[in-house]
Amino acid sequence: MAASDAKFPVAGLARDGWSTEDETTATCFCGAVQLVFPIQGSGLVNRHVCHCSDCRKISSGLYMSNITVSDAQLRHVRGRDQLKIFSQSETVRSGGLMTNYFCGTCGTLMYRRGERFPGLTILRTGTVDDFSLAETKLRPQVEQFVEHRAGWQRPIQGVPQVVGMHSPADLERAPL
Repeated sequence: MAASDAKFPVAGLARDGWSTEDETTATCFCGAVQLVFPIQGSGLVNRHVCHCSDCRKISSGLYMSNITVSDAQLRHVRGRDQLKIFSQSETVRSGGLMTNYFCGTCGTLMYRRGERFPGLTILRTGTVDDFSLAETKLRPQVEQFVEHRAGWQRPIQGVPQVVGMHSPADLERAPL
């Protein structure tokens, strides 16, 4: 991606985010934690919007935009030792343990890892430094748990709408 095409707004305190054709950075609000992850290829597993009750509560919003990546292709640039962890299984629909990783300084939820998804990390699209990627390579492929979506919210046009959690078949119908 050409530097002129990227959108790096003043959003948080870090000013060293970047993106290329193949990967990009994600940073917490204060800049203490920064990750690099793939934005194409096999390391980018999926992109989805989730309306489940856990995503609503843990994000303090009505839904969460997520990016699932392979752990093998997720790199911590800085701040791994700054992450605080909160794990629980009581409200997770599958009953499996879900672990949340927050910046210990500013509290930004950087990602989640679940027992049900070994080898995968679920990043938060809002932490991506290049905002233009949300319109292109990181645009959601599917919306899940739509039965919990607020009545005034509208479905994302052209994206499969799934009751409960999506499956790979849902993503086969969705454009990349």
